[in-house]
Amino acid sequence: MEIRLSDHFTFRRLLRFTLPSVVMMVVTSLYSVVDGLFVSNLVGDLALSAVNIVMPIAMIVGAFGFMLGTGGSAIVARTLGEGDREKANRYFSLFIWCVVGLGGILSLLCVIFMEPIVRLAGASDLLLADCITYGRILLAGSIPFMLQTSFQSFFVAAERPNAGLVFSLAAGATNMVLDYVFIALLDLGIAGAALATVAGYCVGGLIPLAGFLSPKAATLRLVPTRFYGRQLLHACENGSSELMSNISASVVGILYNVQLMDLMGEKGVAAYSVMMYVDFVFVAAFLGFSVGSAPIVSFHYGAANHRELQNVFRKSMAIIIVTSLAMVCLSEGLCRPLAAAFVGYGDALMDLTVSGFRVFALCYLFCGVSIFASSFFTALCNGLVSALISFLRSFLLRGGLVFLLPLLLGEDGIWVSVVVAEALGAVVSLAFLWALRRRYHY
Repeated sequence: MEIRLSDHFTFRRLLRFTLPSVVMMVVTSLYSVVDGLFVSNLVGDLALSAVNIVMPIAMIVGAFGFMLGTGGSAIVARTLGEGDREKANRYFSLFIWCVVGLGGILSLLCVIFMEPIVRLAGASDLLLADCITYGRILLAGSIPFMLQTSFQSFFVAAERPNAGLVFSLAAGATNMVLDYVFIALLDLGIAGAALATVAGYCVGGLIPLAGFLSPKAATLRLVPTRFYGRQLLHACENGSSELMSNISASVVGILYNVQLMDLMGEKGVAAYSVMMYVDFVFVAAFLGFSVGSAPIVSFHYGAANHRELQNVFRKSMAIIIVTSLAMVCLSEGLCRPLAAAFVGYGDALMDLTVSGFRVFALCYLFCGVSIFASSFFTALCNGLVSALISFLRSFLLRGGLVFLLPLLLGEDGIWVSVVVAEALGAVVSLAFLWALRRRYHY
């Protein structure tokens, strides 16, 4: 049975509607995980460190697509809730073509200035050549990458989350197969990992673009449009929290790499890489649920259906809490086999990774609340509060504590800083949710 945004959502219906988005985000996050597995085991730990240096840069670029996707889909879903499908299509078209134009500009700049960029991101002389090779190829694919991140939200607004899931699975399969072909069979090394990832981006970004151009597209399709400056500015403002969250997480990742390089050297960066790969997947589950539920919130907010808005909010919070507890148990139980999959070839690196991850994994008790709260306020078109939550959690707290706690706790302070930052971020998020409950009637 097809689920519509206008439906009443039980737990089962809410999980069915958001599950494709969860899987879609998890599969997308597996790009870097698969690259890491092949690179670490077939190329070496130095190449793994190089991938971890470049990845935050790529995430910053992709964040602009995510911004226009989440911020724009809230406007599109609200407009659909108001009953104006023609205008919703024109807004959608404007946002997508802006993603294409911005992606082209960012791609060109990154390819030209890759060497100083990776130097700034913490690349040592030992890692520089691999960072430049991987970064130039990966960032050359910015347009399809940004399209894929934006379509993750627009597929849900178009009431087609399953289509988004299919494209993500196809993109993920393309990446995995080509990683094996390019690295294991053709021995292209770190360049092969980047080429495989870009090929996956093309499947997940360019093929859906062609689909939305078709006149047979249902709820949303690309149509002739004009420049809606106010709506574009509102989409950017509304999605600024997601932009801030992704950029902040990437900048903080760079800060962690710099600190780890100073305290532990390349081995510390490699250990952190493993934690980040697991973190990509676990956080993707929270992001996927938040992205999947956001158009429901926007639709009922636009329709002034306060009772259903309240229903979706309460059920979503219950799901987030249960998932958070399950993730901590799962990550603590699997930390050794997960570390072994990446760095099992080195005992010292393995022990460093496992001991750090046992502390790091406690952050999953708290981060889901902040991720959902930020997305929830984006869906309510309150970009300011959403951005504040993201900025405090992902930049100010994490970025500040990674320099403070190592002074007090030594090397362990790097891992503890993540847990403390997420706990404080959850407190701030709950405070905003409580303070604004009457204003939005949830």
